[in-house]
Amino acid sequence: MGLTSALTTALTGLSAAETQIDVIGNNLANSQTVGFKSSNAIFATQFLQTLSLGGGPTADNGGTNPRQIGLGVQVAEIAANHNQGTIEISSSSSDLAIQGDGFFIVEGASGERLYTRNGIFKLNSSAELVNSTGQRLLGYGIDDQFRLQESDLVPLTVPLGTESVAKATENVTFEGGLTPEGEIATTSQIVQSVRLGNDKVPRPDASGVLIGSAPLSDHNNVTVNSTGVGSLPAGAYKYRVALVDSNGNEAAPSGTINATVAANGRIELGSLPLDPDGGDYPTVNVYRTGPNGNDFFRLGSATAGGTFVDDGATPLSGNALDTDLLTGNYTYMITYHSNGESESRPSVLIGPQNIVSGRMSLSGFPTPPIPNVGDGFPSYDEIRVYRNLSNDQNNFFLVDTVAPGDTFTDGKSDEEIADLTVSGNQLLDLDGPQVNASTLLTDVLKRDGLTYQKAFEIGTLSFSGRKGGRALGDKDFEITATSTMQDFIDFIEASSGIQTVQVDGQNPIPPSENHLPGQTGVISPGGYIQDGAIRFVSNTGEANALEIDLSAFRIKTATGNVTTPNLGFGTIQEAVGQSAVSDFVVYDSLGVPINVRMTATLESRTDEQTIYRWYADSPENQSVSGTNIAVGTGLIQFDGNGNFIATTNDQVAINRNGIPSVSPLQFTVDFGRVSGLATQEASLAATQQDGSEPGVLNSFVVGEDGTMRGVFSNGISRDLGKLQLARFANPVGLESRGLNVYAQGVNTGLPVLGGPGENGIGNVIGGALELSNTDIGKDLIELVLASTQYRGNSRVITTSQQLLDELLNLRR
Repeated sequence: MGLTSALTTALTGLSAAETQIDVIGNNLANSQTVGFKSSNAIFATQFLQTLSLGGGPTADNGGTNPRQIGLGVQVAEIAANHNQGTIEISSSSSDLAIQGDGFFIVEGASGERLYTRNGIFKLNSSAELVNSTGQRLLGYGIDDQFRLQESDLVPLTVPLGTESVAKATENVTFEGGLTPEGEIATTSQIVQSVRLGNDKVPRPDASGVLIGSAPLSDHNNVTVNSTGVGSLPAGAYKYRVALVDSNGNEAAPSGTINATVAANGRIELGSLPLDPDGGDYPTVNVYRTGPNGNDFFRLGSATAGGTFVDDGATPLSGNALDTDLLTGNYTYMITYHSNGESESRPSVLIGPQNIVSGRMSLSGFPTPPIPNVGDGFPSYDEIRVYRNLSNDQNNFFLVDTVAPGDTFTDGKSDEEIADLTVSGNQLLDLDGPQVNASTLLTDVLKRDGLTYQKAFEIGTLSFSGRKGGRALGDKDFEITATSTMQDFIDFIEASSGIQTVQVDGQNPIPPSENHLPGQTGVISPGGYIQDGAIRFVSNTGEANALEIDLSAFRIKTATGNVTTPNLGFGTIQEAVGQSAVSDFVVYDSLGVPINVRMTATLESRTDEQTIYRWYADSPENQSVSGTNIAVGTGLIQFDGNGNFIATTNDQVAINRNGIPSVSPLQFTVDFGRVSGLATQEASLAATQQDGSEPGVLNSFVVGEDGTMRGVFSNGISRDLGKLQLARFANPVGLESRGLNVYAQGVNTGLPVLGGPGENGIGNVIGGALELSNTDIGKDLIELVLASTQYRGNSRVITTSQQLLDELLNLRR
């Protein structure tokens, strides 16, 4: 029995040694396997044969111990050694190593969760991180805004070269020097258009007006009869006669008619002159001197072609004979007029007509149209007649007012109508009725010499002005049948960035000094109509000076025709004030570049501080109400040492309506690096801004907390996900599945999930690998011991066999 048990005992030793050699061989075989955890064979004694249990001490004996014979050894456990392996730097950013406890979580077949310490990961065709056997690395993913979604574990992806991202600007930093020297910005640039007329008011049709020389008052056929009884004193008398039209206007007077009469006599003038052309001259005015006199005064009137009797009963009036005659080349224009209303714009030219020592006759004046409700013009009842001067062909002066259909004889001298100091005399307004805020753009007229043309037509108007010598961005305005002058003014004001709204009641936008001839007081910035012209007042300072040149406007009609309306804008007041300007680019949430212009003007200075006002414009500002490019303003304050103190507003807001980016784009302007020290010129420059255009993901890194940060080509970094690790209370109980992965075992306990550094889980090192923790030297020594154990047990078997052989050789 003893020899047989020795054999079986030795056999268990051989089996245990073989197992230990297998474990050691596996350790040595995986000494270069990343993340491999070596194992140890743990032996335990097997069954025992009890020969005696022994006995306790008695009065006669000190007691005996049990007598037991061991029956061999067994492998109680093959325990994995989860001690930390050596961390080695890798050349791949996708390689990961765990420093401390924990396992990477990967997705096995059918969604099974497996665990590994092997951190060799690479990207598959779907940009997912997988290990060498294609199992996906799990962690927390992100949404489309790169926000971690910490609800479910999902395969981690790194879409290199495909994912794009942009960053909206949040901060802009300025540098430069805003000097306290120079002129304070108290004066604005003022630009003004030519005067514009209203086409809604009808223009007189002068095509039927006839012009010519008034008929001569011919005295050659006048007969003189000095006989008869009257009351004229004796003496020599002189007469002159003049044809008179139906309006009482005289033609040129005749020559002198001489007559002599005795005391208490009378003079009869017969065959008074007629209009040789049969015109509208039904009356003749008769003028006479006193006895033996030379000055003619009106005596009375008679029917043309008839007889006038001067019997001395009618005294001479105080109306002296008008001997003025016209000599020159004359042209006329007429307007519609009504008391208390603005007269119409003038007709086309009537004439010219040359005359020498005569008077002009005009007839066939048109009848003014009768307005309907909503026509926009008054009920005219008069015709005003204007005439140029013989030495001035460009200006027209009021001659007289007549009724429609009348005949008019003009005998007023140039001197008489040109003296504008005389009440009633006036210069013709060639532009006609002035536009106002409610005038439709399609009714606006621009005069070129004596030609009138529509200034606007229905279509798309593009405006491209300049401000402070720098071009403004192009802005469009749709001209419709209902667009008014006020709509146009609002458009230009907004498109030019003229700031008028008092956003800060404590620090309102300053008005401009008024240096216009004949005007006083201050002028508020903005656009308005002044005497029929469009006027724009810029914000104060040279950098804010608005310029509108001849090519600033373009209109594209529905048919594709392009016109360039020239409204004749010119500068009538120059801007004054120390200024600085800076152009820079910011980015919205989609990475769209947005141009911004910042101007700063010297607003005031005191014994204690210097104050500049900043204005921000952006042509890309997409506001709901229109085309306003003004996006912010505020004051910048410097102390007596030139140090920046504060700004009353540091926010710029750019609306992005109609664009899918976040609206408004709001960012902070930082003037902390701007100096208020004295320099020759003020300067301002945007030196930093933290936004960026779209960039492509081109690399990534993994932090110790497991967060995967993608680095884009524009320098922005974004979260791509976060590793989640698992820790077990008894990692030795994990079930090895081969290929460097483990499955949860029945004796591991539930996995404790968390990020690196949480819940006792170790940290993750990106771009590194954990090497095998196999101790080759120790295993080689244990291999020697195991082989020695194997040989020793073999000797036991050999010895037992020899003893059995001896036993079998015994003879009776």
